[in-house]
Amino acid sequence: MASSCCRISPVISVFVLFMFFIFSVCPVESVSFNGSDQNFHPRKESVKMKFIRDRLMKINKPSIKTIQSPDGDLIDCVLSHLQPAFDHPLLKGQKPMELPERPKGENTTSSVFKENVQLWSLSGEFCPEGTIPIRRTTEQDFLRASSIRRFGRKIRRPIRRDSSSNGHEHAVGYVSGNQYYGAKASINVWAPRVANQYEFSISQLWVIAGSFGNDLNTIEAGWQVSPQLYGDNYPRFFTYWTSDAYQATGCYNLLCSGFVQINHRIAIGAAISPISSYNRGQFDISLLVWKVIILVLL
Repeated sequence: MASSCCRISPVISVFVLFMFFIFSVCPVESVSFNGSDQNFHPRKESVKMKFIRDRLMKINKPSIKTIQSPDGDLIDCVLSHLQPAFDHPLLKGQKPMELPERPKGENTTSSVFKENVQLWSLSGEFCPEGTIPIRRTTEQDFLRASSIRRFGRKIRRPIRRDSSSNGHEHAVGYVSGNQYYGAKASINVWAPRVANQYEFSISQLWVIAGSFGNDLNTIEAGWQVSPQLYGDNYPRFFTYWTSDAYQATGCYNLLCSGFVQINHRIAIGAAISPISSYNRGQFDISLLVWKVIILVLL
């Protein structure tokens, strides 16, 4: 993976879901309020709500169709070229690329492919060709955030490969080297009950480049249970990226510009269904990440 902009773009595929990453700094407005503070001065409250509504206008794009999900989500079918990615200065006026060729041995018509893997699609209703499904972001999503200014982005914390990082308990399996061109994982899907909205549970594939300092680049995909981000305890398919160790770039899903989605049947951030049950049926998702060389005329 390369950190130089617009030369090498990794691609993530989840059940024939293809998305491209453009690494560049996404501007973030400087606002001093915190979402967890409930004692707002009326004027400050007004400023806060204006900030939220301005952000919602940028995130939620006009749709040609809206699908109601059983879990309460609204899935908007947005024209592909109007998705948040194309607010990025390097992508303005562009359109989604053609589907790239998959690596040898990765057959798109494989029998393991299943379209109805999310709650919103169980009715058999999908977004039409030429659009992508986007989970609508609400004011309540912002108000749950511990920091409204950093909504949709990870809390900055030291990144370690052991299980003792600031109360963040985790198990990691990894390989290191510089001759890798992709990675694949099948991840079992569960719905662990977390204690409160400030806790979360996650299972993911993580591709890293750079050191563990400020030049860290990551591409992440998997499922997560995050009441703070989504308002419930459903396991949801997510993506994340950063090119500066979570300082000023990157975000979850489509909550900032720079990430292009192609598939019109998978909604990033939507709940996965079915899920595994103890001593009963097991369900997993397959994640495939590979590097594609893309030439861009500047």
